[in-house]
Amino acid sequence: MELRSVEELMDLLYACRGAWDTPDRSGDPVDLHDHALQTAALLRRSRPADKELQVAGLVHDIGHLLRPGDDAGHADHAADAVRSLLGERVARLVRLHVPAKRYLAAVSPERGLSPQSALTLTRQGGAMSPAEAAAFARDPLAEDAVTLRQADDAGKVVGLDAGVLEDWRTVLELVAARNSRLGAVD
Repeated sequence: MELRSVEELMDLLYACRGAWDTPDRSGDPVDLHDHALQTAALLRRSRPADKELQVAGLVHDIGHLLRPGDDAGHADHAADAVRSLLGERVARLVRLHVPAKRYLAAVSPERGLSPQSALTLTRQGGAMSPAEAAAFARDPLAEDAVTLRQADDAGKVVGLDAGVLEDWRTVLELVAARNSRLGAVD
């Protein structure tokens, strides 16, 4: 699925309310809607000028809704869905949030994961080897992907008020418009 408008993306994000990362709700303690809002809000707080990173946090897990049960491929599905609308950087950050988890598991094994993230880490390839970690660290987006991953891990708090989805419409429109202008220049 390729999203063609902010309205389509907003509809998909609204559909995340009551949708979970696992079909049987055995995964993370918040639905995909609350998780998206919390992740984006954490990124807004830590990197207020980086709208693309914030938007990547908002949309990073929509692949769970697009293809339920595909833990290993959810980041790729989400990245493919948002690329033409939100741009290559947002899509790459979304795609890299899973390798960033594998990277952090390799370089900071003492760092805790939620029980669901620990379970899916195995399905996603486990901790990176030293060679994989070194290659990941050389990616120009590695630092941003790790920042996204850390917000992803922290954005799973039941009952936390992270605002409302409608607050993100303007930011999504801004990122989409910028991407559209860049595409017209190419």
